[in-house]
Amino acid sequence: MKQLALLGSPIGQALSPVLHRAAYRSLGLDWSYRAIDCTPDRLASFFAGLDDGWAGLSLTMPLKRVAVPLLDEVSQTVKATGTANTVTVHGGRLLGENTDVDGMLQALLDAGITRVESACVLGAGATAATALAALHTLGCREATVIARDMARTRELDGAAERIGTGVRFRPWAEASRHLKTSLVISALPPGAADPLAALWSAAGSTLLDVVYRPWPTPLAQAAIRAGSTVIGGLPMLIHQAARQVELQTGHTPAPLSAMRTAAEDALGPRTSGP
Repeated sequence: MKQLALLGSPIGQALSPVLHRAAYRSLGLDWSYRAIDCTPDRLASFFAGLDDGWAGLSLTMPLKRVAVPLLDEVSQTVKATGTANTVTVHGGRLLGENTDVDGMLQALLDAGITRVESACVLGAGATAATALAALHTLGCREATVIARDMARTRELDGAAERIGTGVRFRPWAEASRHLKTSLVISALPPGAADPLAALWSAAGSTLLDVVYRPWPTPLAQAAIRAGSTVIGGLPMLIHQAARQVELQTGHTPAPLSAMRTAAEDALGPRTSGP
């Protein structure tokens, strides 16, 4: 039986075990997947202890950036974004990928967004780099990034240059000026974008909020009330996990329907939105 796990801290509310276990059941694989609390200072030793019984790992915050130099081989997407959320163990080597880009891109495509001219990204962390990569694929060559801390934008600036998307960094205090952009992506953790809810008034805009629990977020609720198109974080989460399953099991395509049903059952009734 192969082992897999989600690493991060904190991970108590993570939905990844539900998604992966549902996929393995559907594929007839007697594999295990669990959540393990792991901080950046413990990651190198964890990687060193992996043996042939391991098929792979999922990485969440705060490990997506610190893991990259510890991996034996990484994809071009990881090199560009500077972040990895997926590790596949193959022949004793650790291979890194960023399936968050696949997840976000597919969530946008599912909502009918096939071309993006301009966009506003809320947040300047690892998920913002994912957003810039997805936007670049959809044709966006410049995005506005609203940073909560302008002093911490250097890593994202470097990622934007590697991706090929221009960025204009703006401070948090200017967020209200950019919420009417045709596409707004909130790449912030739960609760961080809540103060912006009262500022949303753009009926013609689309909001993608990467949060999936709690849902809907105050920002998503404000966008829904304004008549905007809203994409929740759950479709992105399911699609990125499905790509992980494909990479780590070799089975393509991943059983999306089974994964989606398991996620909806685990989350219970949701007020509105995906």
